[in-house]
Amino acid sequence: MSSLREDQRDANQSSSAMAFFSLIKKMAQSVVEVMEDAKGKVPENLLANGVDLKSFVTHFEWDMAKYPAKQPLVSVVDTLAKQLAQIETDLKSRTAAYNTLKTNLENLEKKSMGNLFTRTLSDIVSKEDFVLGSEYLVTLLVIVPKSSYAQWQKTYESLSDMVVPRSTKLIAEDNEGGLFTVTLFRKVIEDFKTKAKENKFTVREFYYDEKEIKREREEMSRLLSDKKQQYQTSCVALKKGSSTFPDHKVKVTPLGNPDRPAAGQTDRERESEGEGEGPLLRWLKVNFSEAFIAWIHIKALRVFVESVLRYGLPVNFQAVLLQPHKKSSTKRLREVLNSVFRHLDQVAAASILDASVEIPGLQLSTQDYFPYVYFHIDLSLLD
Repeated sequence: MSSLREDQRDANQSSSAMAFFSLIKKMAQSVVEVMEDAKGKVPENLLANGVDLKSFVTHFEWDMAKYPAKQPLVSVVDTLAKQLAQIETDLKSRTAAYNTLKTNLENLEKKSMGNLFTRTLSDIVSKEDFVLGSEYLVTLLVIVPKSSYAQWQKTYESLSDMVVPRSTKLIAEDNEGGLFTVTLFRKVIEDFKTKAKENKFTVREFYYDEKEIKREREEMSRLLSDKKQQYQTSCVALKKGSSTFPDHKVKVTPLGNPDRPAAGQTDRERESEGEGEGPLLRWLKVNFSEAFIAWIHIKALRVFVESVLRYGLPVNFQAVLLQPHKKSSTKRLREVLNSVFRHLDQVAAASILDASVEIPGLQLSTQDYFPYVYFHIDLSLLD
């Protein structure tokens, strides 16, 4: 029964760790999307407690104030889980609002693109192009192929009765044709449209409404402004811990290093001082830091629990960070570690050499199990 509770507790920790990692990946991607015009500055906005991620991990110390060690293990995990749930809920609502704003803006921008047949004309035409307020006259817009400009000039007055002479004017053109105005009597609109179509001229359905055009332009300006306000270049100088390390092939850092670098400003202080940032970017930076810090605490928790379950009490183990200088060195590092620590678990060591060897009670693939306790920390959040 005790073993079952331990397995369940370890499973809960594993689930929390994966959920936190998924969350910080989403938040990192959200920062990329918000900073679409300054993607080169994304890494410097993904910090943990004011320092770059590698520095935070390699100088990690348990936060006794936030996660008291005297609390039961289940209470610490529950605190972390609640923190995860709150951040995830806020992220969903904030990104949903941002995506709605972005979609509305893209829809308006699409209207201003394309050819003369489909694009909005509100940014092309002006009040002076139309006869307005007349009971009898109306101005139409006609799309004429470029190859038919001369034909249009010769024939538009005779396409129907009651066309105002010399009333045509080219007001815009694209690669395919031009947009011409023509003024005529309202009573011959349908006849003119029919004759124009027969000559491969297309009457664009558009009637000048100054209020509607003004509303559309203001809506575009508002959406552009709202989107820009979600991200503004930060003017806050952030103190970072040193990220310079000796050029070893494998970097080994004991956890709980007393020489931890100064973290600079706290997340809350940076939030209040980040006046040069938009609200969404500022929220993402603060809560990314919170989520990342919680994720590393979950990792540390799993190392402790797994080590106690494996090696028993009293506690007698050392947690370290190993980072191969090159990815190609990983295999060699594994071989060395397995050679050094094979005495801790002969069955696990044998399973590495022979995949057919089964480890009793283990539900994982043998490639995930080693004679020593191992957990991977992936900092490539933008890949």
